[in-house]
Amino acid sequence: MPKVNAERLADFVADIFAAIGSSRAEAERIARYLVNANLTGHDSHGVARVPRYVAWKRDGLLIADQTVKRIVDTPVIAILDGQFGFGQTIAPQAVTIGIEKCREHGLSAIGLRHSGHVGRVGEWAEMAAEHGLVSVHFVNVAGSVLVAPFGGIDRRFSTAPVCIGVPRPGGLPVILDFATSLVAEGKVLVASQGGKALPADALVSAEGKASADPRELYGDYDPASGVRDHKQGKGALRAFGDHKGSGLALMCELLGGALTGNGASNPEKRWSQGMFSFYVDPLRIDPEHLFPAEVSRFLSYVKNTKPVDPDAPVLLPGEPEAARRADRIVNGVPLTLETCRALRATARAVNVDDTLLPADA
Repeated sequence: MPKVNAERLADFVADIFAAIGSSRAEAERIARYLVNANLTGHDSHGVARVPRYVAWKRDGLLIADQTVKRIVDTPVIAILDGQFGFGQTIAPQAVTIGIEKCREHGLSAIGLRHSGHVGRVGEWAEMAAEHGLVSVHFVNVAGSVLVAPFGGIDRRFSTAPVCIGVPRPGGLPVILDFATSLVAEGKVLVASQGGKALPADALVSAEGKASADPRELYGDYDPASGVRDHKQGKGALRAFGDHKGSGLALMCELLGGALTGNGASNPEKRWSQGMFSFYVDPLRIDPEHLFPAEVSRFLSYVKNTKPVDPDAPVLLPGEPEAARRADRIVNGVPLTLETCRALRATARAVNVDDTLLPADA
């Protein structure tokens, strides 16, 4: 599998978005967040998304260089409309507003509607944690119906991610970030491009059979193309954890979708992401400063449990990502040949030099 230097890859991706109409600042921001997802090992939310973003921009589903519009604005609450801007531009604006309100009042709640794909949600929890804040994020996608509820076959939910971040003074924050589907849709995309195979029961066919075939979600597709259309598939993703994951997905749709005004998952709606987030300042809620020491004590207590496999120690949320980041910064970002081909084709289509990627891709 080819490996590409992260900084050079980010420059290449930024050139693509600048070529399709984003300002240089926005293009570099999109590229930075996408490559950052690859660095953490979340390839499903990385540069494999570029062909899809470019297609959405071409089709008018994404608008360059947007600014959030404040629909509701109180000292601790905001409802923000992303006006269909790129999520890598819109989401950090929303998080910044949440951080500012929380730092002023100790608590804030932010609803975001009509955003482009916000990428790896853990990015936004990390951003809050850098300011010493706890944050919780419920995300949905209107217009993307991919996941069958527990016991069902028909699609009813988006992949509905949930994320919780806890700061840790003197250490990396604890970031729990996952889709409520058994795998994120982006992992199906990566698998369809020759990446890591899906679990055998990640999908359910229209006949109710467990499957690992991306074609259940996308229908037939050209393996060399980075664009997949989930509307062509007849199967669905499965919720993780049976009724528990299905119930959590339902709550993400109600909070990230219905409460924010984005709308819960609906095949008739325009594709957009909603995110309901709340932020808590531990300094306001814990005047005795008990929280940092207890976080450290308990995390050590958890990690010091005897592992099932002596060569595989117990890890905290966020530690696998930190290890992958350290490795990939040094050794490069691995990309499947199919992803390279799709990126090269996208670059050539917008007159961007594609020689960074392997010639045989």
